[in-house]
Amino acid sequence: MITDSAVAGPPGTRNGRLVLALACACQFMVILDASIVNVALPAVDRDLGFAGTGLTWVVDGYLLAFAGLMLPGGRAADLFGPRRMLTTGLLLFAGASLAGGLAATPAVLVTARIAQGAGAALLAPAILVVINTRFPAGHARARAFGAWSAAGGVGGLAGASTGGLLTSGLSWRWVFLINVPIGAALIALALTALAGTAVRREPLDLIGALCGTAGLAALIHGVMSAAGHGWTARPVAGPIAAGLLLLGLFVVVEARVATRPVLPLRLLRIRGVAVGAVLLLLFGTVAIAMWYFTALFLQDVLGYRPLAAGLSQTPAALAFPLVARQAAGLLPRLGSRAMVLAGCGLFLAGFGWLSRAGTGTGYLAGALGPTLLIAAGIGLVFPALMATATTGVPDGDTGIAGGIAATAQQAGAAIGLAALATAAGSAAPSAYHRVFLIAAGVSVVIALVSLLLPGRRRARAAR
Repeated sequence: MITDSAVAGPPGTRNGRLVLALACACQFMVILDASIVNVALPAVDRDLGFAGTGLTWVVDGYLLAFAGLMLPGGRAADLFGPRRMLTTGLLLFAGASLAGGLAATPAVLVTARIAQGAGAALLAPAILVVINTRFPAGHARARAFGAWSAAGGVGGLAGASTGGLLTSGLSWRWVFLINVPIGAALIALALTALAGTAVRREPLDLIGALCGTAGLAALIHGVMSAAGHGWTARPVAGPIAAGLLLLGLFVVVEARVATRPVLPLRLLRIRGVAVGAVLLLLFGTVAIAMWYFTALFLQDVLGYRPLAAGLSQTPAALAFPLVARQAAGLLPRLGSRAMVLAGCGLFLAGFGWLSRAGTGTGYLAGALGPTLLIAAGIGLVFPALMATATTGVPDGDTGIAGGIAATAQQAGAAIGLAALATAAGSAAPSAYHRVFLIAAGVSVVIALVSLLLPGRRRARAAR
């Protein structure tokens, strides 16, 4: 069996800088596209004319494909190598972005967004394989995770400002078209920085991949449909039931697959992987409340234009990498449990603050203060959870461990979006207040579950 033994070394070396730049840029682009379209949605709707709740599928389609295909994407990165999966994912992502930017009908745009999500599902776990195999365990890997987490956080928070600038200055189409030259540049960087990557030519568990992907997609689709139909309606209950049935079949298939299952169930016996996945599932709700609902709240309640709404989150986007980099240095000493608890305290304060903002609230109390607190919380929590969920995993399983973690986060974001949209029900101030209070409540649950994380000594031993 051939393994990828190339090591980039510390992030400060030349090859380390190239690899880290690639990982951060890919993560930034993937997460940016989950949120950049938010402030452009009204312009998209005016131009293409979506019917009913169809507009939400511009966001949901991306999240659905991203979450549903992450597990097979992670296993593919283990089997076929991160270099190949990165370049394939980038090609698909850039091509879908071009199609989305040129879309003339709602169906074409939604299809392009689904294809973008599929490309992201190949990219995200491959990036984690690169970090876990190319940087030595300890401080170097912690720094790499910190930079990678910061890039993703900046992508999420900067999506609103970037989308506002592009929509107001050019057109909503440039929200998608901007990815084409960026994707081409990243493909060239991947071919250079990851040269010499070896692969293991082993078959992929296609039955497991199909069951897992279809099950996740059906489950998330059903939950997403609840906002337009209600939880007991057939378009909601049917897909949810089918998704649960397929996921049950997936577990049976994986337990009986002798070689290279998509999801080796033994990984779930590792506490960091299992608890980390649960926490990332919950964290997805907090993240979508920050990136999606805050952007809409600033426009619908505080009356900001798209550009102003985007720029109002810029301080939080700038503060995030500072917190994430400090968190990376503190993680080996404090442990993930302490980092998550501190971040949840900031979530609780930030969302509680937002829940009290109204039409007459100024910029400081309505946007700057609470978003800075939430961004700082994300900077503490996200790198800690991703590092915990991918640490102590056997060689050859780093891709699927990253796939589990990324799937949990994206599934949480998709389910959280649907649940919070159902809870909101309208664009009234009271609806957004309800959303932010729910997000604060989820933060409390995250804090409680984080008590199950491995202690600092055990986490150090795993590293």
